[in-house]
Amino acid sequence: MAKADLSEFAEPGAEIAVRVTPRASRNAVEAGPEGLRVLVTSVPEGGKANAAVQKLLARALGVPKSSLTLVRGAKARDKVFRYDP
Repeated sequence: MAKADLSEFAEPGAEIAVRVTPRASRNAVEAGPEGLRVLVTSVPEGGKANAAVQKLLARALGVPKSSLTLVRGAKARDKVFRYDP
């Protein structure tokens, strides 16, 4: 998988589906044929992994993390974030 440039997803109201891998060896956002994959070193306890995913995704989009809202998948590996500037 190649490094993702997600700036084209940064449109108001866009919903971005990602598959999360917690406890990974590194933090990364990758794009591939299956869609977006976010790897985080955080553990999936107390929302730590969700916060790490939000931060990485915001950085890849080039937007503030406060503009991304988790709309589905708070306790699942498959998540959907909405971008609202």
